[in-house]
Amino acid sequence: MSNDSKKPTTVVDGLGALPPVPPIDFAMFGEVEERDLPKPQYFGGQFLARNWVTIPHVTHNDEADITDLEAYRKSFPVPEDGAKVSMPVLLVKAIVATLKKFPKFNASLDSTGRKIILKKYFHIGVAVDTPNGLLVPVLQNADQKNINTLSNELAELSTMARSKGLPMDKMIGGSFTLSSIGVLGGTSFTPIINAPEVAILGATKTFWKPERGENDEIVWRLKIPLSLSYDHRVINGADAARFLTHMAEIMPDPESFIR
Repeated sequence: MSNDSKKPTTVVDGLGALPPVPPIDFAMFGEVEERDLPKPQYFGGQFLARNWVTIPHVTHNDEADITDLEAYRKSFPVPEDGAKVSMPVLLVKAIVATLKKFPKFNASLDSTGRKIILKKYFHIGVAVDTPNGLLVPVLQNADQKNINTLSNELAELSTMARSKGLPMDKMIGGSFTLSSIGVLGGTSFTPIINAPEVAILGATKTFWKPERGENDEIVWRLKIPLSLSYDHRVINGADAARFLTHMAEIMPDPESFIR
C-alpha cells in the first residue's frame, strides 16, 4: 500500500474524496495576525462551499433598462415613519412576476435528484452584507405585499441582520434569492445558488448607456446589469436567456408588474 492511500481526505457528497488543503505556517514568510472568523461567516461559508461544489453553476448575464423604473421609485414620497422604496424591492417585484411566467426557476430538486418540486409560493431571499458575514432574510409571500410593506420589512430585517443578527425562522423557506451589490459597484458577478433553490439573481451598479433613438438621435438610458446563476441540472441556457429577457422587457414598465 502506498503512502498516498493513507493521506487524509475530505468527503464531498456525490463527488467522493477530495485532498485537503495542507496546513501552512505563514509566519515563516513574514509577520501575520490571526483572527477567528465570525460564526455567521464561518457557517455560511460551509454552505457556500457545499453549494458551489455540488451544484453545476452557470451564469447568464444581461442588462435591463430602468430609466422609467428609477423615476417611478423616486416618485414615492419618503415616509416619516417608514423606509424609502429601494431598487432591490422593485427587483423583488420584477422577480416575482418573472417567476410566475417561468415556474421552473421557483423550484427545488427533491432529495433523490429525480423530481422537481415546483413551488406555488413566492418567498424571496435578499442577501444582506453585515459586519459578521452574509445573511439572507426571506421576504415571505412577496407577491401578496405592496411596495411600502416590502420596503419596511426589508429595512427592518436588514437592520436586525446588521445588529443583533437574524433568527433562523427569518432565513428559511426561500424559493429564490436576490443578491444586489449595486451601491458598491461592479458590472457582473457569479452569485452562488442558495440551495435548495435552483437559481439566484445578482444585480450590480447601474450605469448610463447611449442608444440609438428615433431619427438616429442618441438617447441616454439608465441600465442595470443582471447576473443569473442557475442549476444546470434543472435549467438550461435557453431557459435562463428567456427568463432574463422577459424580466428586462417588463422592467421599463413598472405598472406591468407592480400592483
